[in-house]
Amino acid sequence: MNDKQLQAWVENVSLQSFGWPFTHEAKFNGRLSSTGGRYFTGTHHIEISRKYYDAYGAEETEKIIKHELCHYHLHLQRRGYKHRDPEFRELLAKVGGTRFCKSLPGVTRKTQSYKYKLQCTACSMEYLRKRKVDPRKYLCGRCRGPLRLQTLDSLEKK
Repeated sequence: MNDKQLQAWVENVSLQSFGWPFTHEAKFNGRLSSTGGRYFTGTHHIEISRKYYDAYGAEETEKIIKHELCHYHLHLQRRGYKHRDPEFRELLAKVGGTRFCKSLPGVTRKTQSYKYKLQCTACSMEYLRKRKVDPRKYLCGRCRGPLRLQTLDSLEKK
């Protein structure tokens, strides 16, 4: 499928599911891997992930298209178009779009492991941190007790 066919598909889904025309540009973006699609509020264009189309096919991609069209139509009508807005959630449920897209097969998220642990000396509450912090500047959020900094590498060696 090319961009021209995607454009016609998005226009068709917009008319059938929403009853409103899609008058802007829709195209594939091969770099999108953590999201199924994007709606641009400035230009009103929509980008759909080619990787999701190749991995999951037309059925899942149509749900992503409906999701992006919800943003599009609500934004043009000056209604709540953001994920947290009730109008967005209602319209998405009505047209059968997906709220979250599946993870791509074989793609893992890069997660940084925690290196430091702050532990309260009074109540033993633990706070995991990726960056080193000065424990003298902070108190425990539970009991306001003093904190002690530990490196997780030193804990694993014991």
